[in-house]
This record gives sequence, C-alpha cells and structure tokens, in this order.
Amino acid sequence: MVLSLSAEAARAAQANPNANSGAEGANSSFSSSDFLDLILSSLEDDKAEDIVQIDLRGKSSIGDYMVVCSGRSSRQVSAIAEKMVQRVKDATGVTARSEGKGAGDWVLVDTGDVIVHVFRPEVREFYQLEKMWQPTGVAG
Repeated sequence: MVLSLSAEAARAAQANPNANSGAEGANSSFSSSDFLDLILSSLEDDKAEDIVQIDLRGKSSIGDYMVVCSGRSSRQVSAIAEKMVQRVKDATGVTARSEGKGAGDWVLVDTGDVIVHVFRPEVREFYQLEKMWQPTGVAG
C-alpha cells in the first residue's frame, strides 16, 4: 500500500523540505511517544482489537513506531481510522494522511512518527504484517 500525496501536500513538501515527512502541520511539542500514547488511547476508546505496537527506532526510517490493530467490520475499521485522524489533528494540529478508508479492509494512517495499520481480522491474518517486524527467532 502506498500513500499518495495530494498536489497541495506535494507543493508544501517541496517548499519546506525540512518539515515532518509523514504528516502536515507537525507540532514539535509532541514527541513520537506522545503521538503513540494519543493513538493507543484513541484505538482503545474505539474498541480496536489485538493492538500491537512495534518500536521501529533504529530499524527503519519510515517512523519511530508502528501500530497494528483490528476492527470487527469494514465499517468499524474505517471509523477507528477516521476518529483517530481527527483526534490527532485536534490534539496536535497534525493532519495525518490515510489510505484505504473507503474499502475498510486495511486502513493505513501516517502521522509521521507513528504508522498505524487498522485491519479487518481476515485481512490482517492474510498479510501478517507484524511478523515482518518481530525479532528473529520469535514465534508468533
């Protein structure tokens, strides 16, 4: 899954190459762990299931953390992602980008420091995304 930039976001990124690459309007007073706490709280409030957080610091440049969770239906997956994006914007001023909300099978939300994947359980089982980031030798 690839995030596509809107023309406006692409122009903003070109105009300010030092800006946070994952989201627009990043608030420097929020650390990546603050974003993670906010996101985990949002997911819990909206009854996301099987929430897994993965520390990417030192492993990848895509972000500091990845969160993988499930919703019970396509409608719940989309709602979880939509509410999380709004809560992040309300609390931090950051406009997170998202992909896949229309289908509701797998929604990717990029806040810059934290990448969130919200799946329907069947889709999550098929892709087994979190296994890719587990340390070698860890059974799952």
